[in-house]
Amino acid sequence: MSTTKRKLALIGANGMLASAIRKLAPSEYLIQTYDLPDFDLTSRQQVLALRHSAPDIILNCAAFTNVDGCEEQRELAMRVNGGGPGLLAELANNIDAVLVHISTDFVFDGKKGRPYLEEDQPRPLSVYGKSKLEGERQILQSGLKKYFIVRTSWLYGAGGNNFVETIIRLATERKELSIVTDQLGTPTYTSDLATAIFQLLAVPPNTLPLTPYGIYHYSNEGECSWFDFATEIVVQLRTWQGVKVEHLIPIPTEGYPLPAERPKYSVMSKDKIRLAANLVIPAWQESLKAYFKQRNSKEDFS
Repeated sequence: MSTTKRKLALIGANGMLASAIRKLAPSEYLIQTYDLPDFDLTSRQQVLALRHSAPDIILNCAAFTNVDGCEEQRELAMRVNGGGPGLLAELANNIDAVLVHISTDFVFDGKKGRPYLEEDQPRPLSVYGKSKLEGERQILQSGLKKYFIVRTSWLYGAGGNNFVETIIRLATERKELSIVTDQLGTPTYTSDLATAIFQLLAVPPNTLPLTPYGIYHYSNEGECSWFDFATEIVVQLRTWQGVKVEHLIPIPTEGYPLPAERPKYSVMSKDKIRLAANLVIPAWQESLKAYFKQRNSKEDFS
């Protein structure tokens, strides 16, 4: 029985999702980490130099994720979110590696009104969404055969800034919070997404009727508004500590104007990844409980 480990080049290794990837990687993986300032995803020379470490898998968690910041720094967003994945696809082609790239629900315009399928036509509203879609297109047009593009949404977890931590902080500082109630989507816990990625990578290439490679959607189960999400965060927070907040006020998108336009409905169907990787996907409320348990055990929290 072979004991050779699969080399996984983790791009954006210091980020929130990458933290979960490192923690939950099965023992057969050898994780090689790459991130700023030592590694620049937009440098073709640096990206192609990774061939010397001969990874079997390239997992791209790097992105310019400041949605409103992307509106002001379009060129940077396009280089990081668009051109970077294209360079990784070139590398993967050169060394016959599998590329896993994390994308977003923001590639959709939110006007469908029911869960998005992988084959639905993307129509991004923001520079962030357009830059992430460009990254997908560069992978698809590269000629690479062995790739997984995994779109996710409303990501939170240990080791990064996210909506859950923002609400926790505000709930301890203010008596009232105004939260948008007319944008619907699904939260995603990084630990669940990391587990799903490894289960997808474990699917033998020839066991399905068609190749397992392609585009997939992953989030937790269910749907909610940001107001619903915030309400549940506060309810669960109260089981762990005291809070100052007394009232959560639902407001329309127009009541909290931001530079980037958001999709009003970005729930995604998970049927494809559930079947391909034999996944049991937790409800978003249950995953939030798991996050609070992790958070209060001080595991992975400084």
